Amino acid sequence: MKLLMATRADVGTYPHLDFTLPMLRTYAEKWGAESLILDKSYGSVFWRWQHFYRLLDEYDRIFHIDADVIITKTCPNIFEVVPYDTIGLVFEDKGSRLNARRTWMAHINKIYGGNEDWTAGYLNGGMFVVSRPHKELFTKINGKLWGEDIKVHAREQTHLNYQIMKQNHKYIDLGFRFNHMSMFSENWNGGPSRFNSHIIHYAGKAHFPDKGSRSREQLMKDDFEEIYHGHLG
Repeated sequence: MKLLMATRADVGTYPHLDFTLPMLRTYAEKWGAESLILDKSYGSVFWRWQHFYRLLDEYDRIFHIDADVIITKTCPNIFEVVPYDTIGLVFEDKGSRLNARRTWMAHINKIYGGNEDWTAGYLNGGMFVVSRPHKELFTKINGKLWGEDIKVHAREQTHLNYQIMKQNHKYIDLGFRFNHMSMFSENWNGGPSRFNSHIIHYAGKAHFPDKGSRSREQLMKDDFEEIYHGHLG
């Protein structure tokens, strides 16, 4: 089985890439996967996922993960956690993000239709696992990419969500510990520590409860040092 870990990133744009990209390569090797940086040569950052359509002819499975993450030492091999015929994801239409995400879902349904039963379940695109049978996810909807001709939020993420539900693929919500954004440390979720999760995702401004006046970059750097003490091994 040929495996790939793919990450959208333009090297040199953010300081955290200096330690997150080597970390991702380390885990890819540990899990028996090749690693690929989807950089500017792959086009708009919003639509670099569309290359998965072609890449899934070459690779059996792809684990996509954003570059603003820290994989912790407790993280199991994601390819062993998610079955081959199943999409692995983490839903974020919960808590403080519920209303906004459900609004985005309703909007794309209104425009494209045919997916009216989709009233819950909106993945965060920072982490997901797909296999070769899922390659049609990375195609246009009615000849269009969502947001290419109208202004919408989270265009590529909403496009992928619509495709998953419209194509009726089997999926599993892995739970927030596989994609622990600051929203999951809020009171509605019991305020769990990100350090007890497998993957910490510093999406947006990463407003974790203990962030204080630190920048997102400083928070990531401090967390990386606390977890790894300078050594990935």
